[in-house]
Amino acid sequence: MSTTERPRILVVGGGYVGLYAARRILKKMRYGEATVTVVDPRSYMTYQPFLPEAAAGSISPRHVVVPLRRVLPKAEVLTGRVTTIDQDRKVATISPLVGEAYELPFDYLVVALGAVSRTFPIPGLAEQGIGMKGIEEAIGLRNHVLEQLDKADSTTDEEVRRRALTFVFVGGGFAGAETIGEVEDLARDASKYYASVKREDMRFILVDAADKILPEVGPKLGKYGKEHLEGRGIEIYLSTSMDSCVDGHVVLKNGLEVDSNTIVWTAGVKPNPALARYGLPLGPRGHVDTATTLQVQGTDYIWAAGDNAQVPDMAARKAGVENAWCPPNAQHALRQAKILGDNVISGMRGFPQKEYSHANKGAVAGLGLHKGVAMIVMGKVKIKLKGRLAWYMHRGYHGMAMPTWNRKIRVFADWTLAMFLKREVVSLGAIETPREEFYEAAKPAPAVTAATPAPEKAKAS
Repeated sequence: MSTTERPRILVVGGGYVGLYAARRILKKMRYGEATVTVVDPRSYMTYQPFLPEAAAGSISPRHVVVPLRRVLPKAEVLTGRVTTIDQDRKVATISPLVGEAYELPFDYLVVALGAVSRTFPIPGLAEQGIGMKGIEEAIGLRNHVLEQLDKADSTTDEEVRRRALTFVFVGGGFAGAETIGEVEDLARDASKYYASVKREDMRFILVDAADKILPEVGPKLGKYGKEHLEGRGIEIYLSTSMDSCVDGHVVLKNGLEVDSNTIVWTAGVKPNPALARYGLPLGPRGHVDTATTLQVQGTDYIWAAGDNAQVPDMAARKAGVENAWCPPNAQHALRQAKILGDNVISGMRGFPQKEYSHANKGAVAGLGLHKGVAMIVMGKVKIKLKGRLAWYMHRGYHGMAMPTWNRKIRVFADWTLAMFLKREVVSLGAIETPREEFYEAAKPAPAVTAATPAPEKAKAS
């Protein structure tokens, strides 16, 4: 970290909003006008809409992430967390990955912490659940699912086999429906290479507390998505929830009980709880309360956007929807980040702030290879697509939304190769404990205790 006399713009979070806002600020900033510092526990940004495809092996995991130092060469990138913010002194406390915490002064602040998984105090969830918020979890899920097929194919214990081939997914929004669709595709393809495992032996279960899945694309496409997944043998239980999953014994509110080694939790997100320590005005659900200019209410030097912000949806309010807020999705995050970057520069130079307003352009979702749903909004017309065409729309939109041409090209290359090559079905479960085998080989051998010789019998006199 360098010291500087220039004003410091501190960007807390290197996710979608943090990365794009920092790039925008660096692009619009004059040489030497300010120092941009980005702080995040990870040194890369993850494009979360591609996590289901990474879990299914359709995209290389490395291509779903963008290294911050590579894309922000003119910024300071600190790998750590901002634990507290002192607004009176304009000082942030940085807790690095190693070493002691230290204070970092700033002049302008961008809060882009994003969201974390929304969980509930369900017995067993913390020990058994698998999230889908990071690339590590997507890789872990892929390895885990393939490992379950290995177990099922190698055991003679019917209970172990049934437990390994039962997969439970909680949450029927985009993340849940896309993930179960992709993972079911993966398992179906992989089963061709196992002598005693067939798709009919597997049990996929999707649970949601709401009365429908995929609410983002509307009731008709949501119904189609449900019927499509059910047609692939996936059990869907709506208007129900999970009561417990202790030791993998899943108990649903509707009375269903199953044993499973795989419990995937995708039941929504909530703002990062670290926000509570920043002393910022928060909305009823914990989001940072912002004005239409993305400035935090009551301040003129702090901005927030994305999943951790409560941003008024001006387009919806103009259409007559009261108290509408921007939903947490990629199309809003990208556009908010650009306006936020422009407003930081304007605020630094004393110019007026722009208001953020964006009309919803629709939503797209992939449900596995060549399967999807899409709702495209063009003015007052809504175009609804399903099947292969919707899947092309899903890939086209997110492929172009992927940050940097480097990553765009790599993602499209992965898709192109997949047209000619079969899906990889190799489990690299040992990647999670890479030193285990070496440790077993290198650990000291147990000390051998010499046996005490038996006393000789007394010689006969």
